[in-house]
Amino acid sequence: MKSRSVLTLVAAVVLVLAFSVAASADQFRMRAGESNPAAMGVIHVNTDRNGNLAIELESKHLAPPDRLSPPHSVYVVWAQTAGRQPEVLGQLRVNPQDMAASFKTSVPYHNFDIFVTAEDSARPDSPSGTEVLRGSVQK
Repeated sequence: MKSRSVLTLVAAVVLVLAFSVAASADQFRMRAGESNPAAMGVIHVNTDRNGNLAIELESKHLAPPDRLSPPHSVYVVWAQTAGRQPEVLGQLRVNPQDMAASFKTSVPYHNFDIFVTAEDSARPDSPSGTEVLRGSVQK
């Protein structure tokens, strides 16, 4: 009886470890643009229960957009798949005290570029401002 419970416990531990490795987020580094070379960014990606990708973009050393030269009003996060126009995912808001920012969303894509531009409008039709971060997600 004791060996059966030990085997059950070992099997449970193996399953938990296997699941946690499979469920862990992939990370993709972002490159800084010329306007803010100190900026650093990383994209954390997990597949959700619907097959979409849950994305968390985190950045450090990102100057607020009004401190760039030329100054802008807002950072906009974009996604672009091969052969398609970029689409707005939302705004990246910078904490001016520590110059860090984070952004979360979900997308139906698994292979795409994600980039951040400094814009004068929160909902531009296309990227027109300075690109400050760029990365590629291949999942």
